[in-house]
Amino acid sequence: MSNREACRIVGVDNRTGQKWRNGRHAYGNRRALPPISVVAAPSGPSRYLREEDRIHIADRLREKATMRAIAAELGRSPSTISREVRRNRHLVSGTYRPHAAQARADARRPRPRAGKIRQNPELRDFIQDHLGLRWSPEQICQALRIQFPSRPEMHVVHETVYQALYIQGRGELRRELARALRTGRARRKPRRQAQQRRPRFATPMVMISERPAEADDRAVPGHWEGDLIIGKDGKSAIGTLVERATRYVMLLHLPEDHRAETVRAALVTTVQTLPDHLRRSLTWDQGSEMSSHGAFTVATNVPVYFCDPASPWQRGSNENTNGLLRQYFPKGTDLSVHTREHLNAVAAELNGRPRKTLGWETPAERLHKLLAA
Repeated sequence: MSNREACRIVGVDNRTGQKWRNGRHAYGNRRALPPISVVAAPSGPSRYLREEDRIHIADRLREKATMRAIAAELGRSPSTISREVRRNRHLVSGTYRPHAAQARADARRPRPRAGKIRQNPELRDFIQDHLGLRWSPEQICQALRIQFPSRPEMHVVHETVYQALYIQGRGELRRELARALRTGRARRKPRRQAQQRRPRFATPMVMISERPAEADDRAVPGHWEGDLIIGKDGKSAIGTLVERATRYVMLLHLPEDHRAETVRAALVTTVQTLPDHLRRSLTWDQGSEMSSHGAFTVATNVPVYFCDPASPWQRGSNENTNGLLRQYFPKGTDLSVHTREHLNAVAAELNGRPRKTLGWETPAERLHKLLAA
C-alpha cells in the first residue's frame, strides 16, 4: 500500500507514518530514530500455531480486532483463528489465554492409536514376507496397490513401513527386518557426501562427454555401466554390469584377484554372451582395474567411456545397483568365497524385482520385451 493509504487504515498522520516506516533523521537537537520494528513475527512455514502466534491472538483480541484482521497479520486462514479461539478459550470465563491454549493444544496432539500395520495382520505378514525377500518399502507398497486394488485397508505409503521399523515402541514390524533394507540400519541417519576418488592411471581415455547421445536418454538398449564392489581389506572384488535402459544386472566372478588383466578377461567373457545389438558401449570410472580398456575394446568391439573424477552420479544406475548388492555382499567381508552360481542367483533375484523407474516392471521383463522386439 501507499504511505497515505496505510496511515489512513492505522489512523495516524501521514508524516507520523512516514517516520514510523523510514525512521527519523537527526537534525538540530534531535537524534535519529530507527524505523518501528514489527511486534508480531509472521508464523512462516510452520504447519501448526506456535506459542508466539497465540500470544499475538490474545493481544489482538483484547484490542477488539476481528478474526479476519488477526488472520491476515499471521498469514493464516480466518477459520484457523476462529477455530483456535473456540477450542482453546477458557471454559468458564470464555477469555482466550495463550499459554493455557498452548498447553491444551500440546495435550491433544499425541495420537496413541495403533498403527495401520498393527491393526491388520494380513497386511503385516505381507510386508514382513517381502522385506525378507529384500524388497524396498516403496516396492512393497506398490505391490499392495496392484494386488489389492479394491481393498484400501491394504494400502500404505512407504513412510508408514519405515516408521513401523524405526520408531521404538510401535512394535508393528520386527526390528531385525531392518537388516533386510538396503542400508541395513536399525535407525535413520543423514546422508553423507560420497568420498572423492582420484584417477589411478594416466592412459589415453575417451571421456563420457564424447559418449553418444542415445546413451544419455536411455532410449536405445545396449549401453552398460560397470564398476567393482570391493571386499575386506581390498583383497577381493565382484564386478558389476548394469544396462542403462533396462537396469538389467550381470555380475563378474573374480575369485582370485581384481587386477587389470583379470577384470579384462572376465569382461570379455561376459560381454561376448550378449547379442551384438546389446553391445554398444561401456561406461566406467577411472579405476586402475580398467587400464587394459584398449585390449577389451579390441576383443569385443565395445568402446569404453570414462567418467570425470569424483563424479559417481555419471554412473547412477550402477551406483544404485552396487548399493542393492551390498545387501548380499556386505562391506568388510571376503567376496572371493562366493561361487559363480551364487552370483548368478543374486543377479536373477535383482532382475526379478519390480522397479519404479520401469513402471514397476522387472529388468528381466523389460529385457525380454526388447529381445522379442
